[in-house]
Amino acid sequence: MASTKYIFVTGGVTSSLGKGIISASLGKLLQARGYKVTIQKLDPYINVDPGTLNPYEHGECYVTKDGAETDLERFLGITTSQANNVTTGGIYQTVINKERRGDYLGKTVQVIPHITDEIKRRIKLLGTKQKFDVVITEIGGTVGDIESLPYIEAVRQLKWELGVSNTLVIHLTLVPYLSTSGELKTKPTQHSVKVLLETGIQPNILVLRTQKELTIDIRQKVALFCNVELESVIQSIDASTIYEVPILMLKEKLDLTSLKKLNLKENNPPDLGPWKSFLKKLKNPKYTVKIGLVGKYIELQDSYKSIHEAFIHAGAVNDCRVEVKYIHSEEINDNNYRELFKELKGILVAPGFGDRGINGKIIAARYARENNVPFFGVCLGLQCAVVEFARNVLGLAKAHSTEMEPKTPEPVIDLMEEQKGITEKGGTMRLGGYPCSIKENTKVFKAYKTKKIIERHRHRYEFNNHYLKAFENAGMIAAGINPGTNLVEIMEIPDHKWFIGVQFHPEYSSTVLKPHPLFVDFIKSTISR
Repeated sequence: MASTKYIFVTGGVTSSLGKGIISASLGKLLQARGYKVTIQKLDPYINVDPGTLNPYEHGECYVTKDGAETDLERFLGITTSQANNVTTGGIYQTVINKERRGDYLGKTVQVIPHITDEIKRRIKLLGTKQKFDVVITEIGGTVGDIESLPYIEAVRQLKWELGVSNTLVIHLTLVPYLSTSGELKTKPTQHSVKVLLETGIQPNILVLRTQKELTIDIRQKVALFCNVELESVIQSIDASTIYEVPILMLKEKLDLTSLKKLNLKENNPPDLGPWKSFLKKLKNPKYTVKIGLVGKYIELQDSYKSIHEAFIHAGAVNDCRVEVKYIHSEEINDNNYRELFKELKGILVAPGFGDRGINGKIIAARYARENNVPFFGVCLGLQCAVVEFARNVLGLAKAHSTEMEPKTPEPVIDLMEEQKGITEKGGTMRLGGYPCSIKENTKVFKAYKTKKIIERHRHRYEFNNHYLKAFENAGMIAAGINPGTNLVEIMEIPDHKWFIGVQFHPEYSSTVLKPHPLFVDFIKSTISR
């Protein structure tokens, strides 16, 4: 018998039903019952990781502490790693590399068993290596998609290899409401389960996404036609916020049903007190602030998912509702910026790559600096603030980043010396967790309340230390430095109400119960009490 239990979450009928939210909510409930839980995502695209994908294609690219570029939910407050995200590209790359090395001894390399064996190895890796009680694996895509078939087949094999009581398949489907007839329809769910059965998998639990409450008749009908017990038909009704879903799943006993099927003890009922307290603050704010998020991928707001969630976490701590105004940096110019920014209580300039929309970000930094509006620059946002300060305070009119202007005479932002020879896109990144030493008596120190931090990076270009003395003499100081490389991590203007730029991505480590201190302090500075 395997010591680790494996839960697989599949989706049917349509994409974007919320497999990740259901996986994370179940994980949260099992965690609250005392189990050590992690979440894994199997992504069916052929890119090796989301790092080279345009945000319009995939939404935000999330970075783990060990430098993996992934796509993960952040309900559990656990540190995920490269093993938590698996892509078809990564699977095939590993198998092809083994074939090139001669590991298969001349055998014909096939989807079954070679690809499925590698998928199974990756799934089991988390359980065996990191000793989790439960691994919840979400399978991307929709059942029936050609891309997902090897993953589904790997799950079918694992159910036999690990044993029925050590594996659980949760299938998420949609029960649409037809307003013309005033009915909820179960036929799409029946078809979706039929497709899953054709692959050799009988789901153990069905989670039905719905706009309306499911009647007992509908639940009985689904149970009968889909070969599951009545208690295994779980309702997932539309919620006003994703943070309500764990509470709704607790009410539906998704955790209890899962534990029962996996032969695990119920342990103590989950203590969701802090979570409920967060929800109460979220729903009953005392203040409202409007924050401008300046970016160039704003048509797809998922591009800034972590920043948006970090605003929600930090807002709740401050009894504040954060209203985010998305501003396209390409649309900001010298004629309209005052009108665009006049109602904002704070401005965040978002990360990104390339020179498209860069001038708008620089204008936003200047407006915030000159008008004493709280400013938060994240990654490229810091670099834009540095370029703006160099041009308009230090008088270096042609100052720029060599990313945007390779021949600039004043490269205030530049590549590190050891990166200049690398041409491969994925190879030049400073990725993952890096240490930073914070100077005392700075706003940053006041926010963190500690001198040593580790934050996650995803960038190529750095502050050019050749200019540091000039910046500090003019009033913008390095509040955080990497102790090993002496690279600047944080810049701050002490005489400003709140003007901080960071080279890293603080949004990646913000969670419901541990909101990021810089976001908390930023929102605090924007509230007129």
